[in-house]
Order: sequence, then structure tokens, then C-alpha cells
Amino acid sequence: MPSAKMLPVAAASVTVVLWASAFVGVRAVGHDYSPGALALGRQLFGSAALTVFVLLRHGKPTMPDRRTLLPVLAWGVAWFGLYNLALNSAERHLDAGTTALLVNLAPVLIGVLAGLLLSEGFPARLMIGLAIAFAGVLLIATTSSGRRNLTGVLLGLAAALLYAGGAVTQKRLLIRIDPLTMTWLGCLAGTVFCLPFAPDLFRAVAAAPATSTIGVAYLGLFPTAIAFLTWGYALSRSSAGRLAASTYAIPPLVILLSWLLLDEVPLPLALVGGALCLTGVAVSTFRPGQHPSWVRPSKRPSARATVGAP
Repeated sequence: MPSAKMLPVAAASVTVVLWASAFVGVRAVGHDYSPGALALGRQLFGSAALTVFVLLRHGKPTMPDRRTLLPVLAWGVAWFGLYNLALNSAERHLDAGTTALLVNLAPVLIGVLAGLLLSEGFPARLMIGLAIAFAGVLLIATTSSGRRNLTGVLLGLAAALLYAGGAVTQKRLLIRIDPLTMTWLGCLAGTVFCLPFAPDLFRAVAAAPATSTIGVAYLGLFPTAIAFLTWGYALSRSSAGRLAASTYAIPPLVILLSWLLLDEVPLPLALVGGALCLTGVAVSTFRPGQHPSWVRPSKRPSARATVGAP
């Protein structure tokens, strides 16, 4: 049915909009919540919402076997824990739009990881795209002069690398576990990993304005719980041949939202560098003669076509 074919497209679109809003939300509340406190607060709200979804769907959750469970938990620590710490820290140094441009280098890095770890090789388009993208990174780093901003660039790149590793792992594991259960367990693992930041979270909740705490709740309920579910749905029901392309829309959306809501825009040269980054991503993921296929499940997907999220 045509309507059924469009469901993964709609799910991916919801994810893109919510993930774009996450960059703006993190920037907005980051003045009142430290990176660790924000990560823990976001995961607590996300875990609570996902637990409700699991109970409504399954009644009693069914745990995967150990062969699947351990990699899922490790994925959750990296994706929900370490990635969020890197992202939250980066946005203390850079505006939301610049951070989004850096993080969305992930599709290029996915291709590199696939070549290094999965023996998928290094085609010419990947290497050309990588060169173009990192020329953009260098321009952003040059524009973001000063030690503080350079730290933000490095943290943004670290977030992109964690994003890429999480995406490759997620696509492989979705063959053995459903998206809801995987997202739920991963978010719980990320929450446990962030528990050492509980004292910071308690202090922040007591001192922060109510609007910032509501922002943390929003980040946990929407860009975390709902967006990861819609993305997992799209990823598990597509060949993922061009699913990465949908994330090209995230940086422009972030720049628009941060301009409207935070009165922030990247510096002009940073925008040029970001355009180079996105061009490099497009070159590295372009495959002549292939078109998106949203409804054909992929049993042995290529990691190059896989994406995850912020």
C-alpha cells in the first residue's frame, strides 16, 4: 500500500525535526545544567517514557539472550551516555548550528569505520568526500579561533565519531532485536552510566529556572524517547540505501531554529565550512544508479548506509 510505504518516510521526518530541536534545546539549557547533569536528566525522562511504551506494547518485557543483550548495553552506554556528554560539552563552546554541522559528519565516518572494521573497502568517492568534509572542519576550526572554541570543535568531532559507531552497531543489532526493546535497554544503560552525575543534577534542579528543567524533560521525552523509536522503526523497515540523506536537513533546521529561538547563527566562514562538510557527506554517500528504498528490509545491510542520531 502506498500509505504503508510512506510510514518509514514519515517516521524518519519526525526524527529529523526532533533531533534538530535537540541541538537547540541543549544549547538553551546548557547554561543551567552541566553536561553530566543534562545527560542524566535527559536519560531519566527518556527511560521513564520508554518503559511506559514497553509495558503498553509487551505487558512484561522480554529480555534478549546474552549474545544480544551485552552489545545492546554497550551501544547504550556509547550512544546515550558518551555521545550526550560529548554533545552537551561541545555546545558549551560552540553555537548549536556549528555543532550540528560538525556532528553530521557522521555518515562519512560511518564509511571509514565500515572500511576499517567490516572490510567494506575505501572507494574513491568516500576518500574524496572525506577530504572535502575535513577541509570544512579545518575552516570551522580556523574560524572558531581561541582555545575554548577549538575545544568545542574537538568535542563535536568526538560526538560525530560516537554517532557513527552507534549507528553501525544499531543497524547490525536490529536484525536480532526489535527497535523499541533496543532503544529502551540502551537508554537504561546510558542512564546507569550517567548516575555518577546525580549530585550535579540535584543541585541543578534546585537552582535552575523552571523553563530549563522543562527543557530537560522535553529533551528526554521527544528527541530521546520518541525520536529514537521513530528512527528505529524507519531503520528496521528500510534498505537504508539513502537513509543517511535525510539527516542532511538537520543542520539547516538547527541554524533556522537557533536563529528564531536563541538569536544565534554561525559565523559566515563557519557556514562555508559547514557547507563543505555537507558536500563531503553527499559525495561520500552518493551511489550512481541507486535510489532510496524505504520498505525493503535489509538482512545484511551495508554499514555505509546506516545512520543514527543526536
